[in-house]
Amino acid sequence: MIVCPQSVEHPRGSRCQRLPGQVVKMSNSDPECPQFLFVKVLTSRGRLEAVTQQMGYHPQYLDSFLKMQHHLMHMDGPLPFDCRHYIAIMAAARHQCRYLVNLHVLQFLRAGGDPQWLRGLEFIPPKLRNLNEINKILAHRPWLITKEHIEKLLKISEWSWSLAELVHAVVLLAHCHALASFVFGCGCEQDEGLMGRGSLKPLSLGNQCFCEATASNSYSQELLRINRKRSLDSCMELDSLRERMQQIHVETEGRDEMRLLQQDREEGLSPVADTDGEVTGATNLACYMQDPDFGYQDFARRDEDQTQVFRVQDYSWEDHGFSLVNRLYSDIGHLLDEKFRMVDGLQSSAMAKRQGCEPSVFKRGIWNYIHCMFGIRYDDYDYAEVNQLLERMLKVYIKTVTCYPEKTNSEMFDRFWKQFKHSEKVHVNLLILEARMQAELLYALQAITQYMIS
Repeated sequence: MIVCPQSVEHPRGSRCQRLPGQVVKMSNSDPECPQFLFVKVLTSRGRLEAVTQQMGYHPQYLDSFLKMQHHLMHMDGPLPFDCRHYIAIMAAARHQCRYLVNLHVLQFLRAGGDPQWLRGLEFIPPKLRNLNEINKILAHRPWLITKEHIEKLLKISEWSWSLAELVHAVVLLAHCHALASFVFGCGCEQDEGLMGRGSLKPLSLGNQCFCEATASNSYSQELLRINRKRSLDSCMELDSLRERMQQIHVETEGRDEMRLLQQDREEGLSPVADTDGEVTGATNLACYMQDPDFGYQDFARRDEDQTQVFRVQDYSWEDHGFSLVNRLYSDIGHLLDEKFRMVDGLQSSAMAKRQGCEPSVFKRGIWNYIHCMFGIRYDDYDYAEVNQLLERMLKVYIKTVTCYPEKTNSEMFDRFWKQFKHSEKVHVNLLILEARMQAELLYALQAITQYMIS
């Protein structure tokens, strides 16, 4: 998934960190064509991962996603390259996302990372290990993060973080937590090769096979032969690594949100667990976690003290978060903002028509429902609309993928919206990805802001 897109503009003086020999040949083809994007991924990574295939249903979004992820993981930035991939491993492990852990273990070693670190958190530098607390909180209950958590990481010591490093780490954590939701939501966790299995449905390229599509884009058969070999080598390397890794609170005026969340609990909108109540094989990733029992809890609970609601009117991405993250980590704010806007602009007329509403209304209902589960309130929104717009099975699916992605199964994906196309279900998962990522960023960036002005 990590490529150097044609449209990315490299900041002056920056250089792209790539593996030797992995140079992307550019073409005059339409960059929004999924075949073109697939070829760039294949030439860069040596294999076409399941995430790329699923996002390929929406090529404009895929292009934006690849640019942001490439900048985050492979362009010059505050954090060393091996640390970036290890932070991604820590983030993915919170949801037992073996798919992402395996990918980043491979990239971690390719970036020159110390293999001893893969034995677990006890074998990494204290500076990285200290990130575990906010990783845990952001992944499951982001409303609990405070400026004290930020201060603890930034306090002057041998293992202190700089503000720029911390912002880079926070973006990495939020990105990987949200991407884990997408991975489970679309069935990519079941991917065991180029095409995957289970609920994963590869993107069709029409009547052409992939080789024919790439040939039509002026790529030589020799390049395809090399890429097939790279793919085989990459899969063998990944298999080898797998063997080595055995080891709304809501205030008074927010009663609509309270009613929505309470209704979810009363209707039993909870994830469908495995028959044994556990995630298969999760213990193998336990070395990358502390406090594994810490998980999501409903933000609004009648039997607990009320928690301060997060009001977007007081702190928003557009007015506050964007400028802060862009100031401390150059250009990432623009790339994140483009991705947020891209998913908001995706066409969804068919989905909205089936629900009897305008596309923008339907998408906002999903977005605000996700933010509501994390205690984020929009004063200008009538939360009673959520129950009118979203059928029960869809709400079960959204809540599970957002809050307990590791408990998602293929039956849930198949059951919701049987009348909808696969691409429309992928669209819902993209909304979940971006809404969740923005929610985590808002809480973390607000805490950083409070620390800076205190």
